[in-house]
Amino acid sequence: MKVLIAGSSGMVGAAIGSRLQAQGHTVLPLVRPPRIAGPDQVAWNPETGEIDPEAAADARAVINLSGASIASGRWTESRKALLRSSRIETTRKLVDGLARLGSRPKVLVSASAVGYYGNRGDELLTEESAPGDDFLARLVQEWESETLRAAEFGIRTVLFRFGVILSAKGGALAQMLGPFRMGIGGRLGSGRQWMSWISLADAIRLLEEAIVNDQWSGAYNAVAPEAVTNAEFTRALGRVLHRPTLFPVPPAALRALFGEMAEAMLLASQRVEPRRLMQAGYSYSHDRLELALSDALTDS
Repeated sequence: MKVLIAGSSGMVGAAIGSRLQAQGHTVLPLVRPPRIAGPDQVAWNPETGEIDPEAAADARAVINLSGASIASGRWTESRKALLRSSRIETTRKLVDGLARLGSRPKVLVSASAVGYYGNRGDELLTEESAPGDDFLARLVQEWESETLRAAEFGIRTVLFRFGVILSAKGGALAQMLGPFRMGIGGRLGSGRQWMSWISLADAIRLLEEAIVNDQWSGAYNAVAPEAVTNAEFTRALGRVLHRPTLFPVPPAALRALFGEMAEAMLLASQRVEPRRLMQAGYSYSHDRLELALSDALTDS
């Protein structure tokens, strides 16, 4: 099977690319200007949506993992514009480009995020729950809308609303490890906010399953079966690292450091249930947090 990947150099993109290649599939990264596509890559221009039709011919699947990092600093107006364009505009042009191919792929699998739901306290959230209304929630809604346009062109479309993806090689966990290893880690704010998480191994398996299983379509909550509070997550990480977790970070300090991003990502509560994955009979590699953390650190 030929698979095209947008965002192939990121943590998830590199991992799914390696796994698919190990399974015997042909994996071709989508390469943007000013880089020049090599023989094992596909040139595409996010400004115009143009995809090299010859290099992309007979591709069965496309995985879209494009997007600037949500958690890299304060959300200034210019940063917000980049977050929107790197997801919404890029996905729009990608779908337009796929629609123009003479031989369209059978499936488009795209990253999304549980930020779709906004800050919801203790509410149990399924794929049928209403979206939120903060900046991140609105961004994710528009991002998903652009992805779902692919279905209009006969392309099966799968969206994964990822929670925190646990890997010591990147993402939120990697940023936490420094202070926790020094014994100065602690809960964020009250610690009562819910965190929905998934291991990198399960995130990769889901992407692979979505490619090969023609029954999968639409939005799925890509999280482990049991969300935890931030306080529970903090204690579990401390146990795995054999370090104390005695230094909570006050909400005011988080807001001062990160502004609006702190409210939407560090203090927001999202208790998300993977109802559609459970209905599909998906069997998790990691359904318990402490084991997932331990394995993530072992693989680092």
